Amino acid sequence: MEQGPAAWTQPLEALLARLHGSPSGLSTAEAESRLARFGHNVLGHERRRAPWVEFLARFRNPLVLVLLFSSVVLAVVHDVTSSTIIAVIVLMSVTLDFVQEHRAGQAAERLRSSVALRARVLRQGGAREVPASELVPGDVVLLAAGNVVPADARLLEAKDLHVNQAMLTGEPYPVEKRPVELPPSTRLSEADNTVFAGTAVIGGAARVLVFATGVHTQMGDIAHALSVTPPSTAFERETRQFGLMVMRLTMLLVLFVLATHLFANRPPLESFLFAVALAVGLTPELLPMVVSVTLARGALRMARQQVIVKRLSAVHDLGGMDVLCTDKTGTLTEATIRLVRHEDTSGHESGRVLELALLTSRFAAGVPNPMDAAILAREAEVDVRGWHKVDEVPFDFERRRVSVLMVKEGRCVLVVKGAPEDVLRRSTRSEEAGRVLALTPEVRARLQARYAALGEDGLRVLAVAWRDAPAEARVARPEDEEDLVFAGYVAFLDPPKQGARATLVALANLGVATKVVSGDDARVALHVCRQLDVETEGVLTGQEVAGLDEAALEVRVEQATVFARMSPTEKSRVIQALRRRGHVVGFLGDGINDAPSLKAADVGISVDGAVDVAREAADLILLRHDLDVLRDGVLEGRRTFGNVMKYIRMGTSSNFGNMLSMAGASVVLPFIPMRPLQILLNNLLYDVSELAIPLDSVDAEQVQRPTRWDLRGVRLFMAIFGALSSLFDVATFTVLLSLFPGDVALFRTGWFMESLTTQVLVIFIIRTRRNPLRSRPSPWLVLTSLGAVGVGCALPYVGMGRWFGFVPPPASVVFALASLVVVYLLFALWLNRAFSRRFTGAARPRARTPAAPGARRRR
Repeated sequence: MEQGPAAWTQPLEALLARLHGSPSGLSTAEAESRLARFGHNVLGHERRRAPWVEFLARFRNPLVLVLLFSSVVLAVVHDVTSSTIIAVIVLMSVTLDFVQEHRAGQAAERLRSSVALRARVLRQGGAREVPASELVPGDVVLLAAGNVVPADARLLEAKDLHVNQAMLTGEPYPVEKRPVELPPSTRLSEADNTVFAGTAVIGGAARVLVFATGVHTQMGDIAHALSVTPPSTAFERETRQFGLMVMRLTMLLVLFVLATHLFANRPPLESFLFAVALAVGLTPELLPMVVSVTLARGALRMARQQVIVKRLSAVHDLGGMDVLCTDKTGTLTEATIRLVRHEDTSGHESGRVLELALLTSRFAAGVPNPMDAAILAREAEVDVRGWHKVDEVPFDFERRRVSVLMVKEGRCVLVVKGAPEDVLRRSTRSEEAGRVLALTPEVRARLQARYAALGEDGLRVLAVAWRDAPAEARVARPEDEEDLVFAGYVAFLDPPKQGARATLVALANLGVATKVVSGDDARVALHVCRQLDVETEGVLTGQEVAGLDEAALEVRVEQATVFARMSPTEKSRVIQALRRRGHVVGFLGDGINDAPSLKAADVGISVDGAVDVAREAADLILLRHDLDVLRDGVLEGRRTFGNVMKYIRMGTSSNFGNMLSMAGASVVLPFIPMRPLQILLNNLLYDVSELAIPLDSVDAEQVQRPTRWDLRGVRLFMAIFGALSSLFDVATFTVLLSLFPGDVALFRTGWFMESLTTQVLVIFIIRTRRNPLRSRPSPWLVLTSLGAVGVGCALPYVGMGRWFGFVPPPASVVFALASLVVVYLLFALWLNRAFSRRFTGAARPRARTPAAPGARRRR
């Protein structure tokens, strides 16, 4: 397909001819043919790699490469048995990792595709909705405010079209687009007649001709040229920091072992293989798999609760959330808006005000909204026949109003509807009982007081005004919205949602504070909070936010519960200020003005019926617009984090202690305490025992508070439990050397059995802060753990054990080892209970804990 990098400079007729297109769109058959020829409208980086490529990519792991190199060296020196066993163990580990992550990735991809972007396109001469991925060059697409532009396209028609293309050009402000011809020297940033894939329509409407899709779009070129990896999330950064910490310890330990062995003139090959085996035993190689599978399972369970997860790590972020910023409509209220009053400047019901409001709702383009729908529901009460639309100035979130220029029987009128304070400020006259009078200060004050009274009653209010326009007027401009005649108010009721109070109490009890961030009037938001018995600590308006610097805003956001009359930029600043204060912030929104905040939050949450830009910016999509669903999601996120931390604690307790003991013993003893093959087998059985951790249950008390990573706690846990494990390893050495001095094979067999048993069975202790007998683990975790221990302890008694250098231990050794294991587990239980009382484990709750609604919260 010819990309046409200067398609915006070509005459429109020439572009249509090149694309073999028509302003009325393509036929269905032609669209299908082009889809087969050009491919789907997706960026290259969105295409998943073939499974065999993903599998081979696992072999890029440095430790895997070292093990394979060791296997080759052993084969060269004719130790075929050891070489084969190492190769088999490596292959099994890589295969387990691949299968688990591949299945998790497929599940996540299915969830993402269920909320894929869609577009309105002309096919067979009529408009229909299709997946954006099925767009082809030559398609004609209809755009409106709230849409994400699905492909690079040339404007055929446009009406007050404003597009935010900052992600492409860096321009901070929306750009107006018009169907004009441009000179050949026009650059992309000056292409006012073209819209580009990935940009957002924030106002107006248009009909556009697609000329580039997928990797051939400007966004596709950038993605291909830069291959930019998305920024790491907090969860990804924290897991990487943990991995780096363990890797540093591993490298220090391995270098120490190699240096001391070589200094003591130990065999170089044996020393090298022993050091490599130690590295494998110390490295948390299953951490990526455990994280991926645990998050994917959490996402699937959330899907059953009607929450679609677009970004897997958002499951963890939702669990760590301690502040939820939410709009009011549809979340705290029913979103069943009804028009309950339409009154004139005297406060009386007025058919005239209803007529003017109805005309703007009927003729205005853009995204339908609930208030317009409520007005149109009263259409039968007013006769609006004879009116014809001439032009309009669409609604935008800076002006907060819409204007429609209409004509009837030669009279041309501009009708304005919008935020009362803005409309009233632009009015110089008022309409009373059919007469137009000057808007005196007394009347203005009375109108402002009436607006305040309606807000106190919990009503959402719009003002309606008008002015005569010249009969020949054919264009409406924002500057025409002056010298207006104020007609009156239309007021809407959106009652609080049943069950919202109980859900807010539940969220507060889970440590999540709810803040209302709305474009609505403060009085309306406060009224809803009072009805839900939410104690409000303060109110901050958009105008106040605009006047604060970042430092002052960080202080004020802590003190406020309601944020009113907020613009998109101001909402985003509030979110960012809360994050700088150390909060994990969730934002729930569904409008065009919510998209920046959805991106700014730690976890952006939207709903299935939201506008495109909101759904694209969000990390989670609620199929049921209900805070109760979020409560379940918060619990699921914390359960997910709890299971990840179980693996972390396992890797930093007995496993680390055993490897540390092995390194120390190799320096003191005249022989290496365990053969490299035995260490690798120990590690494989240990890994198998951990595979079921993502399936495990989490105690209820562990999901009651927001938690986050704490590497200091991880290091402390590692030091305490590693020391305990090493202490019992020394006891094991003492028993084995005193009972059977000089029997190297028996020493290695006994320590293998004790080492594997302690580092696997301790999972049943550190998986809970309770008495282990009162916290039921997953049956799969019981099966894999006991199975791994059973296999490891049975190997010395079967023929296969000889391949690994094991010998059957006598009953006295088995009894002594079993006694040590029992004592170790009792000490581990005591230490775990003490550690849990002193700390909250490797993850601790945030200091600030919000109180339940109805109680005073102190920060």
